[in-house]
Amino acid sequence: MKDFYLKLPQNRNEFVLFLLIVSIISVNIIAPIIGMLETGFTIQHYKQVLAVIPEMWLSIIIVVLLASKPASFLKESIVSEKDSFNTQITINILCNVLIVSAVMTMIGTWIGQQQLFILPLHTYFNNWPRNFAIAFVVEALIAQPIARQVLLYHHLKAIKN
Repeated sequence: MKDFYLKLPQNRNEFVLFLLIVSIISVNIIAPIIGMLETGFTIQHYKQVLAVIPEMWLSIIIVVLLASKPASFLKESIVSEKDSFNTQITINILCNVLIVSAVMTMIGTWIGQQQLFILPLHTYFNNWPRNFAIAFVVEALIAQPIARQVLLYHHLKAIKN
């Protein structure tokens, strides 16, 4: 049996576990990097970013859940069933990050600044490619591989019992 299926959520509880792991890792890496690129790398700015991480995390969860169907549709239009597991996963991450980063570039600025204002519209096309790249690297190389290893371990443990 190929073990790649063991790295995927098999039910709702495992999906929730996967989402929690990925989102917690991502928000704690991506938000400080992007926030401090905007404001500067100081302890004071880092503390300001940490103060809004709970709001940012909740927003990310909501946006990820809302983006899952459009991202899945986009992924299915790009890959075929014959493509490898790694190709499927990479394109899935790419499609999800594309949509989530597009939305969070606006929402994240509003949360970080603690106000709704129009400036993110003016700087959107300058900031979004950078935000997308940071999010894609974190998702593809850190957050999702860790979450998939947790699921693999969970499934292997269940098989042994």
